[in-house]
Amino acid sequence: MGGIFNSSVGRKFAMALSAFFLMIFLVQHFAINMLSVFSADVFNDVSHFMGTNWVVQYIAQPILILGVLFHFAMGMVLEIRNRNARSIGYVKYNGNANSTWMSRNMIYTGAVILLFLGLHFYDFWFPEIQMKFIDGDMSGLLPNGEYRYFEHLQHKFVDVWRVALYCLAFVFLALHLLHGFSSAFQSVGANNKYTRGLRGFGKAYAIIIPLGFIFIALYHHFN
Repeated sequence: MGGIFNSSVGRKFAMALSAFFLMIFLVQHFAINMLSVFSADVFNDVSHFMGTNWVVQYIAQPILILGVLFHFAMGMVLEIRNRNARSIGYVKYNGNANSTWMSRNMIYTGAVILLFLGLHFYDFWFPEIQMKFIDGDMSGLLPNGEYRYFEHLQHKFVDVWRVALYCLAFVFLALHLLHGFSSAFQSVGANNKYTRGLRGFGKAYAIIIPLGFIFIALYHHFN
């Protein structure tokens, strides 16, 4: 395992695998949140299942957190090594001529996403941990007997500044994904007759998923 991470190809391959894992989770997270637009009851039921199921809580959730930390840590390692390699190169590096804006600024778009995750955890994950594991309330119920998840979601999108931050973060997510998706496939060797289709799918994913999250935030703000 150590040999894999000691090579540039190995690090990029591991980075790509963690990216695929996080992109799959992102689709699942988007699908659940989109339910809140169509049915508060269904959203509450699914959220309660996800929030109390032991497989999700004690296996999937820790793996997800480790995946996020690994992805950003490996991104930092690759960025530092790439910068060091360019600084000692014989030919002057011209980023504008050899790469896109997204590829040159992955570390910055990633940093914005990481900061956003801090806000997102503060808004949703930490309160759930407080209620379930500190207060010992696994019922998920409000005093009126209804589940709290939908009400909590809508309450968080009342303030304009929070909605603006969420929307801005999803724009940066789109920029990050526009390069990250194709880069991940390239790192695992997906360079064949299906490459053009994969790139098209990657662009659609990078636009539709963040745009969908923006729609959800705006929908709850105005409703």
